[in-house]
Amino acid sequence: MRTLLSGTQHALRAGDYEAVIASVGATLRSLTFDGRDLTVPFDADEVRPSYRGATLAPWPNRVVDGRYTFAGVERQVALTEPARHHALHGLGSWLDYEAIDKGPSHVTLAAAIEPQTGYPWRILIETTFALDADGLTQTVTATNESPDTAPWGTGPHPYLVAGPGHVDDWTLELPAADVLAVTPDRLSPIGLRAVDADDPDRFDFRTARQIRTVELDHAYTSLTRDAEGFAVVRVTDAAGSGVEMAWGGACPWVQVHTSDKGVGKPGHRTGLAVEPMTCAPDAFNADAYDYDAGLIVLEPGASSAASWRISAIQ
Repeated sequence: MRTLLSGTQHALRAGDYEAVIASVGATLRSLTFDGRDLTVPFDADEVRPSYRGATLAPWPNRVVDGRYTFAGVERQVALTEPARHHALHGLGSWLDYEAIDKGPSHVTLAAAIEPQTGYPWRILIETTFALDADGLTQTVTATNESPDTAPWGTGPHPYLVAGPGHVDDWTLELPAADVLAVTPDRLSPIGLRAVDADDPDRFDFRTARQIRTVELDHAYTSLTRDAEGFAVVRVTDAAGSGVEMAWGGACPWVQVHTSDKGVGKPGHRTGLAVEPMTCAPDAFNADAYDYDAGLIVLEPGASSAASWRISAIQ
């Protein structure tokens, strides 16, 4: 039987939640609550549109010019965002992950990033998607199977859906005090700014408000967390229902993107990308910045884990 273009499909269900995980890229292909989309889906027999729902590893976001220095050695990775001349979202987004554990409401997938030019470390990635009454939780664990220390970072890439309409119609609550300023053409990091400093109408969503025509493709940090240590982003429609995403201290950054593809192009402002990240954009060049980029350094044999949850707001 022919393999579907997005790989093997893993259907999960718990209560009113249903999810489908595609094996290529350990991708969240769809997530619904009581039949309502919580993320922008795509078809099983379709090449995944861009990075929609993918697991990002061994770095999320960008490595500027695909060039970085680690342990005193300068390295170059392939430019997978040629228009901006960057290496985007790591090396694992098109790997075909194998299911190593599965039940009605969970699946654990595994794949290895093999040593290669530009990233000469072997990293075993295991990721579990689990549904329960609180929504869908994904946990990513990386283990360094190399004899040398390795740079690491991860995050997801879901496009959240609050309800009918488009991004412009929805309300966003984003508890972040700082935003990473970037160059307008290449989105290369410049430095941290307070969200209420230069352009609060664009960047400050600490108090929930309608997104309207705001365009974002920016990383936020200095996150306010609840009593359990979770940062929570909420996206709601005019009726007050919607979707929230929550994550713990392993992800001190979050990229928010209003999916500006161009008027009339598929996917234009149909979902809000909310991407918790263990590190900042271009964290492989952490020494170049005057803020903590959050780069994880994995010792030989060591592991690192991060998780996040997507839930319905009723």
